[in-house]
Amino acid sequence: MENGELKIEKKRRLNTIEVPFQSGIILNLSMRFIRNLFIGYKAYIKAFRLIVDYKLYLYIIFPAILMLGIYQLGFMIHLHEPKATATSMNGIIWYLIKLLFEILIATTLMRFAKYLVVILLAPLFSKISQKVEFILTGNRYRFNFTQLVNDIKRGLKIGVRNIMWEVFFFTIIFLIGVIGWGDFSSSPVRHVLFFISFYYYGFSFMDYIHERLQMNVQESTQLARENRGIALSIGSVYSILIWNFIDLNTLFDWSGFGADPGQFLLTFTSNLGLWFCASFAPIWAIVAATIAMHDILDLKAHARDAFAENTLK
Repeated sequence: MENGELKIEKKRRLNTIEVPFQSGIILNLSMRFIRNLFIGYKAYIKAFRLIVDYKLYLYIIFPAILMLGIYQLGFMIHLHEPKATATSMNGIIWYLIKLLFEILIATTLMRFAKYLVVILLAPLFSKISQKVEFILTGNRYRFNFTQLVNDIKRGLKIGVRNIMWEVFFFTIIFLIGVIGWGDFSSSPVRHVLFFISFYYYGFSFMDYIHERLQMNVQESTQLARENRGIALSIGSVYSILIWNFIDLNTLFDWSGFGADPGQFLLTFTSNLGLWFCASFAPIWAIVAATIAMHDILDLKAHARDAFAENTLK
């Protein structure tokens, strides 16, 4: 009987210790998340000053041209209506396949344009990140063609991976919204998608630094999870600035100028400003991501790349 009471008492004491221990872990994780969130947003402030001081804004021309092409191509495919001239069953099937393929391409170009920018401009962002790291630490990286190819492959792999995960979470949340509320557009769970996309966009920019630290994709993913606050803050600013509500046709179609010059100029100026913000967003994000990772890791001490040589004595 006494042994049983001792066991009960011991279990009770363990439970009283375990509860505050778990609460302490949760509190520490929450504090770390908030701290990293502020580190990411402060990095954007530092990044803006650095971009101006070292004239890194000149790189804006590359994402500006690329995004113009992506938006226009996606918009043109979206507006294209293939003619239904099929009369046989095989013709109808091929027509539907062609229609679905065009919808898929248009959706990919317009919905995932943010990822396409990160993937296609991977060599540029890697170069900018290296330059920022040199400014911050003195770590210098020699050019290597093999490394350039690896940067492109790595950017493609991370981008495709993040797109797949985002589609996966979208499907789950969409089903929850439809089942729980009957209409996904009116369900509150749809707002979770914003934070999921913020995280994966931020992770994409953080990976450029992880790659130079010779981390594989699994290690990079783990480090991003441990610093979700930074990923969210980096991704949120990038996503908001590059939001897909730009009507680029107004920059080239001046047919409405004669009817209402004032309204046309207002619309033209607004979309021109949004295009500039969208073009500036990836440059700002990669610089901010590099600064944020330096703030938490000290890149000077962690530089282990085979082609890196520290120039500071």
